[in-house]
Amino acid sequence: MSAQTRTACVALGANIGEPLRQIEAGFAALDALPGTRLIARSSLYRSAPVGYADQPDFINAVAMIETVLQPQALLDALLAIERAHGRVRDFPNAPRTLDLDIVLYGDLVLHEPGLTIPHARMLERAFVMLPLAEIAPDAGVPGHGTVRELAARLDAGSVAQLRRIPA
Repeated sequence: MSAQTRTACVALGANIGEPLRQIEAGFAALDALPGTRLIARSSLYRSAPVGYADQPDFINAVAMIETVLQPQALLDALLAIERAHGRVRDFPNAPRTLDLDIVLYGDLVLHEPGLTIPHARMLERAFVMLPLAEIAPDAGVPGHGTVRELAARLDAGSVAQLRRIPA
């Protein structure tokens, strides 16, 4: 990777179809993006749905990547991966085959239509912060503190670690 490379963290989630397989396919798809390399991946976690409760539990994880893709290009690539895996956006918090969200992109703070970095709700979501703390505990969340500190403040009662995915 070149000097233009940035480290980004992407949250993965799935709860319909074959969630375990889809998360693993999501990791592979991230690693296959142009100018991008998967450098770390968390264990899998099971979490209760948020917002719309009448759906199956989610399988969640976080990936750390190095990428030359700028934030909007990375988001566009993530949306294309979601579509390729059958993601349909019926309504907010709907069940999904694969969900990919940029949670951190280096130390960038960005507020654009359709893209907020750090992710707007990551600090209140144990299903993002626990796997993120596993692979990047000392990463800073601009304006808030380290991932380790922030994850320790959350109620993780609805999140359970399942297994470590081999590198």
